[in-house]
Formats: sequence, C-alpha cells, structure tokens
Amino acid sequence: MRTLEEIGAEHRQCLDVALPALAEPFRAAVARCAEALAAGAKLLICGNGGSAADAQHFVGELVCRFERDRPGLAALALTTDSTTLTAVANDDSYEQIFARQVSALGRAGDVLLALSTSGCSPNVLAAAREARAREIGVVALTGRGGGDLAALADVLLAVPHDRTARIQEMHGLCLHALAERLEADA
Repeated sequence: MRTLEEIGAEHRQCLDVALPALAEPFRAAVARCAEALAAGAKLLICGNGGSAADAQHFVGELVCRFERDRPGLAALALTTDSTTLTAVANDDSYEQIFARQVSALGRAGDVLLALSTSGCSPNVLAAAREARAREIGVVALTGRGGGDLAALADVLLAVPHDRTARIQEMHGLCLHALAERLEADA
C-alpha cells in the first residue's frame, strides 16, 4: 500500500510533466470558451463518475461565482437532470444521455466540454459527435493520447498520464484555471 507521500510524489511528477504539455491547448480552450460566452453562447459540460462531479463543480463556479462577484456565465452540466438522463437511458440508450441533450439544448457557437479520462466513454463520444454535427465547438479533457475523443476535439487537453486519479486531479486544476480566466473576462 502506497503512502500519502508516495501518492503526492506521483502527483507532483504528473504536474511537472502536464503543465508544459497543457499550456498551449489550455490557452486555446480559454479563447474558445471566452469567445463563445462573449457572443451570447453557452458552455455544455459532460462526463461520467468523477468527471460528472467535475462538470457540476465547474458549472457552479461559472453560474454563481469563482472568486469574485460578477454576472453569471451561461453553462449547463449535462449530468444533473435525473429525469432526462433516465428517460433517455430507458427509452433510447445510455450511450445517448448526453448527445440527446446536446441536440435539444445546444446551438451553433456553443462549446461542449467533454470530460473522459480514457477518451473512450461511449456517451461522451456520442455527445461530441452530436456537437460537431451542430457546429458546436468541442473542448476535450482526457488522459494520455486522448483516446477516440481526440479526433472529435477542436481543442484537446490530454493529461500525459495513465492513472485515473492523477488525470482527474489535472482536470480539476484545468477547470479551476479556466473558471478563473473566464471570470476575469466577465
């Protein structure tokens, strides 16, 4: 069993490698999201498990506030409407739970933030395909290589690591940094 110090050292090593690798795509993600919000569009965010929690956390910081009072920013977590999620999963398929919402709620010019540590989650891939069909930008947050989601992304933030926990920690850092930057522009 690993100690906290060993896990912390792995986190630190991941951070040291990830920050330079993510710098340029992060700038592109900020620009893409800021441009959409400035034009009156919205951000749609989806992911499974811990990534669903990250999506909801990020939306809370945009709609309410991150560090300062300011007008809310238009963002929706596609992970929160249990009625819609269960209806689509039951009447269509679990793979379509996010794509159906992108179809109903998304408009050209919006941006989908698709979170998947593997880059291979079928429901997140379906959402990204739907977004592309509707001229909705796709910013993907993944692990090493980006999986199948890489080919669907306009901007790819692929954390260069294989361990889910480290990838999610870097996604959290990226989302906090994105919230800070978007709030500064609001």
